[in-house]
Amino acid sequence: MGLLDILLGRTRPVAPDLDQLFALPSAAVTLEAAAGFTPTGVGAVCFATVEGAAFEQTHREVQALLDADADRTGPPVELTQDGYGYSWLVSRRSPGQLPQLVNDLHAVNSSMEINGFGPQLLCSLAAFEDERGRRLGLVYLYKRGTFYPFAPLPGAAERRDSALELQVKAALASDLRTEQDLSRWFPVWGAPGL
Repeated sequence: MGLLDILLGRTRPVAPDLDQLFALPSAAVTLEAAAGFTPTGVGAVCFATVEGAAFEQTHREVQALLDADADRTGPPVELTQDGYGYSWLVSRRSPGQLPQLVNDLHAVNSSMEINGFGPQLLCSLAAFEDERGRRLGLVYLYKRGTFYPFAPLPGAAERRDSALELQVKAALASDLRTEQDLSRWFPVWGAPGL
């Protein structure tokens, strides 16, 4: 960063730190104690839709990598697209396998990054639920290296529970690197598991 960048107020973008994903299992313990939310076993990686042979090869490599896990039942990774045109690579585990789910999310992100699809990566998400059926996603912003909670209201058409999101932010402040700029807490309507 040069003097001109400092004078003009330009900053370097934060480098993605995928190892931040490994903080999710300990944050889940705090989240359950503070708000009663437990993992659902669903996690996903969101990216701008990519087409072509290179992406298909990467997708096959990720599936082969995750399929090698003997503890997994069912398909390792499912490719879906939401109503907004974004693609999701979805991993499903049993609710008690959050560390393995985090490994899956890390492997998907790393594989896409290594194969040149890093600029298309948007976020990763781990889904949680409480005994009342409320859903919550802990969203990792790939380009910011931070997390934020996303809590869609049940049965509501694209409305979110902002009070719950702020409660979760406060509860997880010492467990996760939380995104402080609330304008970057983008809604992920139609995300798998939510």
